Amino acid sequence: MVKIEELLQEKILVLDGAMGTMLQRYKFTEVDFRGERFKDWAHPLQGNNDLLSLTQPEAISEVHRKYFAAGADIVETNTFSGTTIAMADYHMEGLVYELNYESARIAKKVADEFTVKEPNKPRFVAGSIGPTNKTASMSPDVNDPGFRGVSFEELRIAYKQQVEALLDGGADILLVETIFDTLNAKAALFAIEEVKDERSIEVPIMVSGTITDASGRTLSGQTAEAFLISISHIPILSVGFNCALGAKQLVPHLEVISAKSEHAISAHPNAGLPNAFGEYDETPEQMAIQIKEYVEKGLVNIVGGCCGTTPEHITAIADLVKDYEPRSLFVSRFS
Repeated sequence: MVKIEELLQEKILVLDGAMGTMLQRYKFTEVDFRGERFKDWAHPLQGNNDLLSLTQPEAISEVHRKYFAAGADIVETNTFSGTTIAMADYHMEGLVYELNYESARIAKKVADEFTVKEPNKPRFVAGSIGPTNKTASMSPDVNDPGFRGVSFEELRIAYKQQVEALLDGGADILLVETIFDTLNAKAALFAIEEVKDERSIEVPIMVSGTITDASGRTLSGQTAEAFLISISHIPILSVGFNCALGAKQLVPHLEVISAKSEHAISAHPNAGLPNAFGEYDETPEQMAIQIKEYVEKGLVNIVGGCCGTTPEHITAIADLVKDYEPRSLFVSRFS
């Protein structure tokens, strides 16, 4: 199978859109989340989307199929909250390995189906590694600024378990995404390097941060360039941004890292900014028009969608980028 590093030299790759947005369309109830296996679970489970890989696996497969059919080269596993730290909310820490393994297996099975049908367009699976619901750099208690809700070591252990399961399930790439605290991301990257060393393997790593507002900084206070510098000691495939902002608002931040990085650049923004109801109104056509600026300026190598995006958005993006050359790679861009 052709390596993703080689494909990045040839074309702009398309990442999928939002898993959560698609799952909301199913209107799953508490009973659906539980399934037969967890019908007597002592705690509420509705909202635990990662669990659906076990209780509603066909729905997860269907979402992956829709995104591949829309033109995606890469889909993300349904594991955004797949750590013991995040799963503690549902008292499901003991299921973390299985959740990640099954999610990766489901996505890989669908990816292989599409690759067999279209050998000239190989499909890839990115193991989604979310930021967890805790931050290692900041205190959750305004009255105790020195307090931390989680330690680097706790994050490292949790991420390592997730990484092992994603790789065992068949993930081709590891995507550390929606990074609001770079220290959390460093723990994930450290865990990935540990697993690579122990298994004597190489794995492409994508890193995607989140600029939280108009200040142009992550939640833990870093600018785009500072974020890039903080993770550049790790051998990664790509660096970029996702979530929080719409496509238009991401442009200046992508310009910064594109000018400073030798890595591939990725972007998967939201479908605009949320409205008063927390919903995303930007149409596929509107989003594609904004992403056109990315490709006209030669800023990206990988592009997709985050919150509010659907297969229709991905189709519009895929139709757009096929006519553009990818950003030049592996040439020093430092002045």
